[in-house]
Amino acid sequence: MEIGKRIRIERIMSRDSGNTVIVPLDHGVSMGPIEGIVDLRKTINEVAEGGANAVVVHKGIVAEGHRGYGKDVGLILHLSASTMLSPDPDEKVLVATVEEAIKLGADAVSVHINIGSNTEAEQLMKLGRISRDCREWGVPLLAMMYPRGNGINQFDEKTVSLAVRVGAELGADIIKTNFTGSVESFRKVVEGSPVPVVVAGGPKMNSTEEILKMIDMAMDAGARGVAIGRNVFQAENPRRMTEAISIIVHENMGWREAIKHLQG
Repeated sequence: MEIGKRIRIERIMSRDSGNTVIVPLDHGVSMGPIEGIVDLRKTINEVAEGGANAVVVHKGIVAEGHRGYGKDVGLILHLSASTMLSPDPDEKVLVATVEEAIKLGADAVSVHINIGSNTEAEQLMKLGRISRDCREWGVPLLAMMYPRGNGINQFDEKTVSLAVRVGAELGADIIKTNFTGSVESFRKVVEGSPVPVVVAGGPKMNSTEEILKMIDMAMDAGARGVAIGRNVFQAENPRRMTEAISIIVHENMGWREAIKHLQG
């Protein structure tokens, strides 16, 4: 790996554990100013103090999120977007470039790709272009790879494995995807990828125990961390929730120990 990319990877993944806790905060484009990201500076403070390795934001929010004090947190600039009002929310368009990310001080970039969507072909072309630019500039690429489209099961082992492998084949350095529901099935997803896989949180879950159990299973299956947004920034205490997740991801603790930390 080129030295520039290696240096940047170490800003978003722990050197000690080799894993990462990423908190996506890019939901303002797709969903508007929902609970937890209205005051983005406050939320970034909380997840950074809780031990997050990186946050994901859009280019217009970088200055709002810059702290300049306290614990450092990596910056991943999200390059793609769609809104919930779009005729096809699964269609993702590019709204920023790798060069912009470098100018804004980003440590990495991310793109969202929906495999099986009506615009899969265009999205794959964009992924290939971004991958080329990332290789040129030594910038790590986080690809958010989801199987989405008519009649597609987003959590099926085979469809998730396909989406993940596509991201790896086209040059992603880290891949975020859905958990498939069990350690055994997700292990097959991870084994099919030559690059690190991190698990997504998805919609807000019913309980803290549910999300922590899911993370525990994903790590047992070989995941290298998480990229979880709403289940962190909409938690009752985002800092404590980030700490609990970090216990599982970085300290190899189970979900029960994480629950005890939240209750302590």
